[in-house]
Amino acid sequence: MSAMPQDPHQIRILALDLDGTLLDSEKRLSDANRDALAAAAAKGVLVVPTTGRFFGMMPECVRNLPFVRYAITINGAQVYDRETDTAIVREEIPRAMAVEVMKVLDRYDVVYDCYRGNWGWMTQAFKEKVEDYATNVHYIRMVREFRNGVPELKAHIEATPRDGDVQKIMLFSRLRADGVPDDVQREPATGCLKALADELAAKFPGLSVTSSTWNNIEINIASANKGRALVRFAEHFGWTADNCMSFGDGMNDLSMIKAAGTGVAMANACPEVLAAANYVSSSNDEDGVAAALRHFGII
Repeated sequence: MSAMPQDPHQIRILALDLDGTLLDSEKRLSDANRDALAAAAAKGVLVVPTTGRFFGMMPECVRNLPFVRYAITINGAQVYDRETDTAIVREEIPRAMAVEVMKVLDRYDVVYDCYRGNWGWMTQAFKEKVEDYATNVHYIRMVREFRNGVPELKAHIEATPRDGDVQKIMLFSRLRADGVPDDVQREPATGCLKALADELAAKFPGLSVTSSTWNNIEINIASANKGRALVRFAEHFGWTADNCMSFGDGMNDLSMIKAAGTGVAMANACPEVLAAANYVSSSNDEDGVAAALRHFGII
């Protein structure tokens, strides 16, 4: 694929994954990346965070950027306009289907939660044992701060129909004890998740199953993905995919890397994203976003 767009001035939207892409390994926004985005915004380019989280759960260092008005959230289930507090795009899992999915999950050694109404919900018993399943302190903190514990999640969803459909279901498989080598530890987790993903695909063909780390699965309605949301967002302004540049590293970024006129992978990206990208920049710990914007003449 070409490493340069036909005209850098045609880029009107920058769609940026957060973890592993815009943010470094410590979940920080570097000065170089922040300054590069500010420079692009000053030229009229829309800076659009693109995340598996809902808007209120995005890190403050991104959420509070003065030039960020729109965000593609929940893996494309919503495109959010913070100025009007409305959704430009909405793609959700019907409540009844979400409950049936959770019944399948109950047969596996996983903990799960869901996003609904732009907030996180979780069975309280799962919330209390999340440290046995979380891969890092950041997810543990997110669960504690951004998940409302309820006695039982399926029953809560069924008892609150006015709260609407489910935006995303997310699960983690169990970790082994400390000190177990990573390659040994991952094998049972990935085996469990493969079996679960295969069952979900067979029973719920209308769903999309992706992952953002080795022991997690994220479930959206099939029509909700970052690429489709990005294209629909561009069309909202009368633009096309050629007016979009996307940045990513993980499998849940692959759809927007493929959909955008110019797809940029971080050096730390997974093989599928590296193969699909038009350009590979430096890593997320080396200001890869800023480097790519300079490479393409955006700033």
